[in-house]
Amino acid sequence: MLYVRKKPKGFGRNAQIEGHLKDGQRVLLVEDLATDGASKVNFCGALRSAGAVVEHALVVFFYGVFPGALKALEDVGIEMHYLCNWWDVLEVAEQRRMFDSSALEEVRAFLHGPVAWSADHGGRRALD
Repeated sequence: MLYVRKKPKGFGRNAQIEGHLKDGQRVLLVEDLATDGASKVNFCGALRSAGAVVEHALVVFFYGVFPGALKALEDVGIEMHYLCNWWDVLEVAEQRRMFDSSALEEVRAFLHGPVAWSADHGGRRALD
């Protein structure tokens, strides 16, 4: 098992990675969640720089709504695997009638365009 930091600490052989890693060792990156995939690209890059072979990442929850998230990982040769995403949550909420229809429609609107939805509801506007 290895631990990968977002940024190197600045000392040690693998300042960004804790644990024993052999050159050429195959590594599966495992995390709790992924939004846009950027941190996974960073972590996989650090592992590869340290000599690991990384081709897959597994997360419990993947947002699944931000454009380009999977493509960013594919572009660096990483296949993302996940157990569920927001669309799965919405489906269960609808099937079990956990919320009224207006709440579910608002969630659906967010999922179809999270950046625009956020901007329309007081969030930060996307930078062009």
